[in-house]
Amino acid sequence: QVQLVESGGGLVQPGGSLRLACAGSGGIFNINAMGWARQAPGKQRELVATINRIGQINYADSVKGRFTISRDNARNMVWLQMNNLKPEDTGVYYCYADWILVAGGRYEYDYWGQGTQVTVSS
Repeated sequence: QVQLVESGGGLVQPGGSLRLACAGSGGIFNINAMGWARQAPGKQRELVATINRIGQINYADSVKGRFTISRDNARNMVWLQMNNLKPEDTGVYYCYADWILVAGGRYEYDYWGQGTQVTVSS
């Protein structure tokens, strides 16, 4: 069973920092692009950062200069370092993989984790 499991969410004051982690498991051979998306209450899910296997990165304009995405291909892990957090960063943060190659040569497309809550409030 392929899984993407997030950790590191929590409550932080404005201006604070959090580091989210996502670990892939379950017979994974290869993951293509990975990323993070967030969903605030009453809003659509938005992709905030992506990174492909060779390290090409994209950020949403709203997080540029504050968030940093990184990954370890060998460990099937991706991280999101979030600095200078703002109340509008509040939401559930989801780990994402556009495709995963698993044992037996099967591909899983558009794979999402269960999410971790980030709340920025004083």
